[in-house]
Amino acid sequence: MAFVNEDNLTDLAVRRWATARPDRLAELMTALVRHVHEFAREVRLTEEEWAAAMEWLAATGRISDDKRQEFILGSDVLGLSTLVVQLNNRFSEKATPATVLGPFHIDGSPTVGSGHDMSDGLPGTPLFVSGTVTDTEGRPVPGAVLDVWQADAEGTYEAQLPDVDEARLRAKYRTGEDGTYCVRTIAPRGYSIPMDGPVGELIRRTGISHYRPAHIHFLIDEPGYARLITHLFQQGADYLESDVVFGTKDALIVPFTEHGAGPAPDGGRIDEPYLHAEFDFVLDRRPEAP
Repeated sequence: MAFVNEDNLTDLAVRRWATARPDRLAELMTALVRHVHEFAREVRLTEEEWAAAMEWLAATGRISDDKRQEFILGSDVLGLSTLVVQLNNRFSEKATPATVLGPFHIDGSPTVGSGHDMSDGLPGTPLFVSGTVTDTEGRPVPGAVLDVWQADAEGTYEAQLPDVDEARLRAKYRTGEDGTYCVRTIAPRGYSIPMDGPVGELIRRTGISHYRPAHIHFLIDEPGYARLITHLFQQGADYLESDVVFGTKDALIVPFTEHGAGPAPDGGRIDEPYLHAEFDFVLDRRPEAP
């Protein structure tokens, strides 16, 4: 029997976790063991630091619920979420680039018609987002569902409002036969990530900006195409170059053009000034299964 010492501990742990099934779990766990042990050796981790890390993880679990995903937020600010997105979404150059899902997406947003105002009377500058959804050959994708969500004009999601349980500033839009879509909402504001939890406590000990630039989330998961999770960022917004979750990409920065009252992008009229962003989403074909 091999008794444990500092020199053989990692090898013993790796051998034990190599028994995991399926094989992919064994691969993940043995690599995790090796890297975690190497980290502890590299930084000469103290028992006090280890205990603080365990408490941080426990606190992160306690504050998480179905509306707040603090572990996802932690992954986001470490750049891990964006790295995983990059590794798993190697789209063609013509396709719209992917970004992080973020901690505020929920399932079950209401399905609405083209041009529906998902702000539902909330205060803010009216904003229309319109364009097309096509494949990389320029062919329209009719009936594609765009799952849209965003912060309000104060930079707040409903998950951060204790008295709000219903869907707020989120909806699902469907493209027409020609692949066109039209979203009506209000202009979002850049915002701070939640700073009242373990992630915020950690960020306060750094020089890292805790703000995200103004943006709108989109998820398009259409059969036959690679799922696209992405953002649109307002051109000229603050924090574009210091996005705390590393989500900003040049191809996703679009102007929010000012317009006066009059004809609106949804084909109707609007009696107040508004903003209009135009963006064409391009989907990659899903590779055929072998």
